[in-house]
Amino acid sequence: MPNLIETIDPQVIVSLEDVSVALPKGGDRAFGIQGLNLKLRRNEVVCVVGESGSGKSLTARAITGLLPDSLRASGRILLDGESLLEAGERRLRDLRGAEIGMVFQEPMTALNPLMRVGKQIEEVLLIHTQLDTRARREKLEEILLEVHLNDIERVLSSYPHELSGGQRQRVMIAMALILHPGVLLADEPTTALDVTTQAQVLRLISELQRKHAMAILFITHDFGVVAEIADRVVVMRDGRVVESGLAEDVLQNPKHDYTRALLAAVPKLTTGRSALQGERPIKISTTQLTKIYHQSGGWWRRKDRKNSSGVKATDIQVRRGETLGIVGESGSGKSTLARLIVNLLEADAGAVHLDGKAVDFQHAVPSKAFRKKVQIVFQDPFGSLNPRLRVVDIIAAGPIVHGVPRSQALSRARELLELVGLESQAADRYPHQFSGGQRQRIAVARAIALEPEVLVADEPLSALDVSVQAQVLRLLEDLKQRLGLTMIFITHDLRVASQVCDTVAVMRLGEVVEYASAQKVFTQPDHPYTQQLFQSIPGRIWSGAAPELLAA
Repeated sequence: MPNLIETIDPQVIVSLEDVSVALPKGGDRAFGIQGLNLKLRRNEVVCVVGESGSGKSLTARAITGLLPDSLRASGRILLDGESLLEAGERRLRDLRGAEIGMVFQEPMTALNPLMRVGKQIEEVLLIHTQLDTRARREKLEEILLEVHLNDIERVLSSYPHELSGGQRQRVMIAMALILHPGVLLADEPTTALDVTTQAQVLRLISELQRKHAMAILFITHDFGVVAEIADRVVVMRDGRVVESGLAEDVLQNPKHDYTRALLAAVPKLTTGRSALQGERPIKISTTQLTKIYHQSGGWWRRKDRKNSSGVKATDIQVRRGETLGIVGESGSGKSTLARLIVNLLEADAGAVHLDGKAVDFQHAVPSKAFRKKVQIVFQDPFGSLNPRLRVVDIIAAGPIVHGVPRSQALSRARELLELVGLESQAADRYPHQFSGGQRQRIAVARAIALEPEVLVADEPLSALDVSVQAQVLRLLEDLKQRLGLTMIFITHDLRVASQVCDTVAVMRLGEVVEYASAQKVFTQPDHPYTQQLFQSIPGRIWSGAAPELLAA
């Protein structure tokens, strides 16, 4: 039988009382969560905000009983008066999905890649209900329509990789809400999404919350998201709550220095940087650069002759010392263009020019010379760093390939770690021993180890919390000035682009639809798609942007 404890406030559905989670010995602190008190009320959205490692996700996992085996929660966690910490695993399985829904940050890793989406959603009904096949089908159709996935047959028969990022996140929301639980825990569900998809998901969550009067615990590091959906805010640091209150009060009158620091780190939408002074030669450019992705109907169907273009006949020009920002939604062709420029993808047509000369990627010598001058920083540093190598060896690998003596390359690698803000003692550690922001710094150090003339940064900030974003932005700007870099900066965040870019190219469906100075794009956007991107920025009114930007 559930252990029932009387609740005082009938509106409180989840209560955390003096909850702590001890960490294994040898870590940077003793507790992942310490002395946490938190209440979730029906028909309320509570946003938990803080940097990576602050204890946000541990809080959600403690509520659902999904902590790693090595961790245990103490204190009291009550769901409608029932003690979750005293409930057995069988009881917790009954509650997950039925009473508590969970939406994870990255649906691609949370969904089974080998199972069709329809079967994965239906699995919730098979576990928790006695519905027959027809009733389950009706439920599936009902929830997909509710999360605005209208192409029901296609979605149900698709595998996760066949859906877009926004569609996968909607599938996760559908799985979490198909049984209409009273509580929804959303762990950074919009962090890696572009602004328009993020805006759609936030509107969807708000709509469903009002419809079902749910209590929502929404974990985020983006105060723009907080401004859009939160009723109350809880700010966490190193496992402790440092400030909490009504969203309006925390956003407008933060009391704690840490909260003020987080708010100050949020990138503000500005009118763009002043144009570069004087005539500057073109450093890198593309002419009619094209990549076509051939779509196949599968083994037993004829190949679909309607091919999709990743990048369509694109011309860009970046002057020496300039930062060109390439912005757009997921699937717009931004990353494809970056990979074409550095020859990680082979173009179907067109050319890349460096210092006015077309690069011959077909022959090893010019290709190798080009790679030394043009380097790339990837979006996911953990996926791009070899987990089996020490970071000093990772950074030194490029120079060694290009003929630098090993001892000299290793010595330079240690100097570069200090240049990007890490201690030289970190050189002998492995990538998994660093935080996300530190790994991104290592990726930057690797890129500049060859002393490149052009740096291509492909969404280098998208998975980082706001304070680390601010640090990496300052680092890139500092390195650009010190080393005289020319930069191509790819992002879906217009707030970031407005701060670092001199010129902006807006991409949609593989095409550049607007290309102008940053000041022109941010104050007088011409294309309806660019205007739509501005309208989708979370918290754009709260952020204190200039009136001309709010009217864009």
